[in-house]
Amino acid sequence: MTAIWLPACKAVNRPQSATDTTNTATTTTQSDATVTTSSTVAGVEKIKPAPGTGNVQGKVLYNGRPVENVEVKLCEQFNQYFGGCNGKTYTARTDKDGEYVITNVPPKVYEGLLARVFDTNSYIFAAAGIGGLSSTKYEVAADKTLFVAPTNLFKDDLKLLNPKAGAKVSTHNLELKWADYPEAAYYKFSIYPEDVSVTSPYINERVEGTTFALDKPLPKGTYRWQVEAYNGADQKLAESGGDIKFTITDGT
Repeated sequence: MTAIWLPACKAVNRPQSATDTTNTATTTTQSDATVTTSSTVAGVEKIKPAPGTGNVQGKVLYNGRPVENVEVKLCEQFNQYFGGCNGKTYTARTDKDGEYVITNVPPKVYEGLLARVFDTNSYIFAAAGIGGLSSTKYEVAADKTLFVAPTNLFKDDLKLLNPKAGAKVSTHNLELKWADYPEAAYYKFSIYPEDVSVTSPYINERVEGTTFALDKPLPKGTYRWQVEAYNGADQKLAESGGDIKFTITDGT
């Protein structure tokens, strides 16, 4: 799963409903662009589809545990960068075991499957291809249940402590700090230069604690930084929200 938060259906590349979508987020990158009934995901059919229609069945988890009462949407048309879900939308909610069944869906290929992130206005969907540039599609067949891989929710409430948004700092002795996240086993941080000609020395840098002293100097300029929290099973729990940028004032 590759994560991307898309506020107001605008792509932000971090790793997001129908026409009322506020936020959208990708969480999973799959090698297959289309999930079919011949896919390797197995399951026990909970409900038989009505004749001539199909069902979509899956599970929603957070930190490896089932999440109840989460809304899941199957989109006839979906664009992660503009408009979100369009066309016919079919919905279901997860039960106490985190399982959902979207029932009696007309057979065809659907362009997105979205799970709401708890009680927020954000959704998570599976993406395909390098960098998750396209959403995974789902081929529903008549009289069959399409089993899909579990959706692992993550939140965007990890707090960054230093440097803060808008800070002007020295590249020397710069120490990144963030708040400890519940049940996190480790973190990954990335620093993205605003100047596309600059190559960042820190992308998905793994850290066991909540601080990191930069040992590679950054050139003068503006940077965005982000931290992600993972549990011991390598499942993403959270990422830092917002667009946190700082400026290096004395780099070469």
